[in-house]
Amino acid sequence: MKFNGFRHLREGAKGLVRNGWMTFASISAVTVTLLLVGIFAMVMFNVNKISENVEKDVEIQVFVDREADQAKIDAVGKQLEQMPGVASVEYSSKEQELDRFKEQLGEGSEAYQSVEKDNPLHDRYVVKATSPDETETIAKSVEKMENIDSVEYGEDYVEKMFNFLDGVRVGGIILIVGLTFMAMFLISNTIKVTIFSRRREIEIMRLVGAKNGFIRAPFFIEGLLMGIFGALIPIAVVIFGYEATYGVLQPQLMSVNASIFSLIKPSELSAQIALILLGLGAFIGVWGSTTSLGRFLKI
Repeated sequence: MKFNGFRHLREGAKGLVRNGWMTFASISAVTVTLLLVGIFAMVMFNVNKISENVEKDVEIQVFVDREADQAKIDAVGKQLEQMPGVASVEYSSKEQELDRFKEQLGEGSEAYQSVEKDNPLHDRYVVKATSPDETETIAKSVEKMENIDSVEYGEDYVEKMFNFLDGVRVGGIILIVGLTFMAMFLISNTIKVTIFSRRREIEIMRLVGAKNGFIRAPFFIEGLLMGIFGALIPIAVVIFGYEATYGVLQPQLMSVNASIFSLIKPSELSAQIALILLGLGAFIGVWGSTTSLGRFLKI
């Protein structure tokens, strides 16, 4: 028997209707699975972006001794620029630091008035590493330099942030894999019921010379359709839900720290999520049907 695309598509669609509640249960399982996968995918995409922003935002604050004269301050700057792994060095004098302090507190504040006459602030260098992994190494080296009062680079904050982001990634991957296998299992069982109910038809097809591919095709299409149908609702919910969430959260996160907590724009993420969910739904359906045919029928 020759492969007939339209016939197999029709038989696959009939199989969905014929199995009624089992088909509904499988499509529902795929829908719930892909909905959760889509939500966690959105979270993980943004976690990766925030992680990249944190890496880019990591700075080493180098405070020069107040007793150091301008020549020594300049010498510190040259040493920093020549250190391996340093991407950029920015200098801020103690007068500029005082001006920044004034902008933050206001000239009328008691704190500003107490330091205006006798500036207690330090000349400061802001150092950025070529790679976040080199930040600690550079900071430790700078601490050993002469005319350095202190070095800060948010060691505890950065480490805790990265540990949290890594935990979210690992947890999301584990949950996504578990849910995917659950959906595959349910679709596999649905296809098995279909095969069992049509075992006489399959035996007749074998007797008249039908090849394995001809017998497999309707079940393959049935699983594919279940996966695709199961992906449609999650795609719509996740995309529109993310747009609404972005509109609410983004302004609040930007007010906290615009350089770190910036989410991916919906327009940049919607197509990727749609393709991922549609492809994953199709894969789940095809895998479930293929596994059932291979193991149950042993064709």
